Order: sequence, then C-alpha cells, then structure tokens
Amino acid sequence: PGESLTVGSRTWQALAAPGHDPHSLILFDAQDGVLISADALWENGFGVVFPELDGERAFDDVAAVLDTIERLSPRLVIPGHGAPFADLHGALQRARARLSAFVADPPRHARHGAKVLLKYHLLEEQQQDLPDLLAWWSAVPLIQRLWQRLQRPAGSVSAWCEQLTHELAASGALRIDGLRVTNQ
Repeated sequence: PGESLTVGSRTWQALAAPGHDPHSLILFDAQDGVLISADALWENGFGVVFPELDGERAFDDVAAVLDTIERLSPRLVIPGHGAPFADLHGALQRARARLSAFVADPPRHARHGAKVLLKYHLLEEQQQDLPDLLAWWSAVPLIQRLWQRLQRPAGSVSAWCEQLTHELAASGALRIDGLRVTNQ
C-alpha cells in the first residue's frame, strides 16, 4: 500500500483494501479514473469476508474500503469477478446493503462463506460423488469451526454440509445427479 506501479502508460496507486482479505490491495489510475477493485467491490457486492469466518472482526474494514472507493470516485471499476462497470453509486449501494445484512446477521455471512468454500472446491474438482464431497467438506477445520460457532445446525457437520449443498443446487450454482455433484 502507498506505492505506485507504472505499466505501459498507466500509473497505478496501490491502496490497502482489507476486509475480504487483510492483505488485499486495490489499484487506482487517477489520470483515467480506473479502479481495479479486486474483491473489495463487485457490481453486485464484494468477496466473502474471510477474517470474519475465522472469528476476527473485519466488517468495519469492508465499510472503510467502500468509503475509500467512494472518495476515489472512479469512472470505471474492473472487479475481481464479473465485467467492468461504470455505475459506482449503484454498486456501492448494493455492497453497503449486503454489508449491513451481514453485520445484522453474522450467521448469514458464515453460511454464505461456507457455500463459497464449497464452490471453490468444486471449481477445482469440477465434480465429485456426494459422499466424498461431504467427507471432504466435513473435515475442513474452518467448516468445523463455523458449524460449532453456529450452534451445530442440522445436528451434524455432515448433515449441515449436505443441506448447504442442496441449497447451492437449488440456486443453480451446482447440480446434483443422483450421488454426483457437478459444478455449474
């Protein structure tokens, strides 16, 4: 953070963007008003706040980064996921509404984070038999900690993982055919 990087004819200012990841950076080209926002701001939200999943407070960091982005007032945002966008005001409104919902209901964010971790796993594996997927997911220490912090929903970590897997299938993020789970 605080350093500049020149690539071609553009000079990018590196700014700290903790929240999603405590070490995250965003890059801003003040001359052309272009922001590479990484996972700090997407057109419809922001990346899962990983420190919060581990029990560390970071929602305030997300809010501060959104304020920084608003002060920069970029004319174009290139997010870490999704297409570039120019509607900064709308994106910030949606991100702040999402953040407010997570602050008001931290278990909602924890469930979201667990689903994100499953989706990452399926991006790597592409498909896996449901019993193997549940065994993997149930053995992930962070998932076990989330399940315990959420007062052990669904009775067992495996049952909770299966419930979240079916929720992801219902949303279209993955497909379940018999015992085969496939990334969508």
